Amino acid sequence: MRAVVQRALGASVEVAGEIVGAIDGPGLVVLLGITHTDTLAGAARLARKVWGMRILYDERSAADLGAPLLVVSQFTLYADTRKGRRPSWSAAAPGPVSEPLYEQFCSELRALGATVATGVFGAKMRVALVNDGPFTLIVDS
Repeated sequence: MRAVVQRALGASVEVAGEIVGAIDGPGLVVLLGITHTDTLAGAARLARKVWGMRILYDERSAADLGAPLLVVSQFTLYADTRKGRRPSWSAAAPGPVSEPLYEQFCSELRALGATVATGVFGAKMRVALVNDGPFTLIVDS
């Protein structure tokens, strides 16, 4: 499982012209990619790591500040671009495998006390954010 974590001052996700998830103020945007070998336990572990990472101001975590998270499924994080001009998506887990893991990741964050906004799994989404930085991390489970 791979997460791209961006520190944000606000973000939203739109599907078919409608805002379906948004965070306001300081928080995190998490783009979550899932591969074939990922597990429910790994999703829970990664959620705890993201929630507790001291990456906000004054070396504080989202958990310390109660900062919200916007979590968006992102299979393209597992694109293989080593050959040719067209990426291969074979390392990304298919929807029936990855959707429960995405849901587990979000559920674990909520169980930890996080306010979590989401996109719509598998939908064509437009993500807008005000990046607080630039500050972007890649976190693997």
